[in-house]
Order: sequence, then structure tokens, then C-alpha cells
Amino acid sequence: MTRAILTGADFVTASPLRDATLEEREAKVAAAIQGWKTAAGAEGGVAGAGGFLLAAADFPLLMSFKLKLLFEIAALYGHDGSVLSERLYILHIFELAFSDVEHRVKVLEAMDDWDSREHPTDLKAFDWRSFQQQYRDHIDLAKLAQLLPVVGAPVGAVVNWRLTAHLGKTAMMAYRMRWLAREGQGA
Repeated sequence: MTRAILTGADFVTASPLRDATLEEREAKVAAAIQGWKTAAGAEGGVAGAGGFLLAAADFPLLMSFKLKLLFEIAALYGHDGSVLSERLYILHIFELAFSDVEHRVKVLEAMDDWDSREHPTDLKAFDWRSFQQQYRDHIDLAKLAQLLPVVGAPVGAVVNWRLTAHLGKTAMMAYRMRWLAREGQGA
């Protein structure tokens, strides 16, 4: 499902922002994160209030919100989400946000000096199994509580809000590190 969402995401992705300072970009990124947190929180609350069937719909909706946020952040930092290497970077950000410590170390190593590395030419080279397992293990308990009667709505709203906020902050830090590395090379 993530692969399908990722493949189709460029149909609604903004063009890369050009000629803006880091401060201007990050103000726009903060506003984007706020908007997606609100949308994800509202969706999680509705899904949690709707019982098991709506809670089952929460996963693909939340995943699409998160990926859309990452594509928007990439564009705000001046990167083109339609390029395969950028999609891989976006997947690494997702992994970085929702993985255990041991896996995060591997992801950070893969992201280090990203713009000067060679990248796979196909998404099939990405380790989808590890991606899925890390994400599942990271969010299982939080999302399971959303299925509980009565408390599902507030739990769903808070969990989605926090997961989206965490992903946004992680993306902001990843793109800031990449920006500063690129600026340091040009200096």
C-alpha cells in the first residue's frame, strides 16, 4: 500500500520551492506540519468514534496523509518528489521516524551525504519488509487502543496528531541537515 501511495503521490505534489532562505522554508514547513497534524487528528478521532470498520480505514488514510506531508516538505526544501532518489529519501525519513534505535542508525548511515551518493534506479531495491515491520512495531499499541469503545475517538485523534507531528519534526531535521551539508560544500 505504501508503495502504491508513494508511486501516485507525484500527481498532487507541489513543485520544488526555489530562491527562498532556510528560515522562509522552515516557516512554510511548520505551517504544513500544523495543517497535516490537524487533518490527521480529526481523521483519527472520526475513525476511532466509528468503531472497527472506520478504524480499519484509518491506516491507509493516515499513511497517505503522512506521505503527502513528506512530499510537501521535500518540495518546500527545494526537492522534486517525482525523482526516484527523492522518493527513497522520503522513505528513509519515514523509517527514521518510526523505527527502533538499531534500525535508525542504519537509516542515518544511508542518508548521510545523500546528494553525492549513487542511488538505486528502481523502488524494488528498497527493503520494504524491514520498512513494514519497523513501522508496524512502532505504532501497534497506540493504534490498537483506537479500536476500544468510548476511548477510541480521543485516542485516535491524539495518536494521529502525535505521529504526524513526530514525522514532520523528523523530516524537518533531515532536510535541515541536508540543506546545511549542501551549503557547507558550497562555502
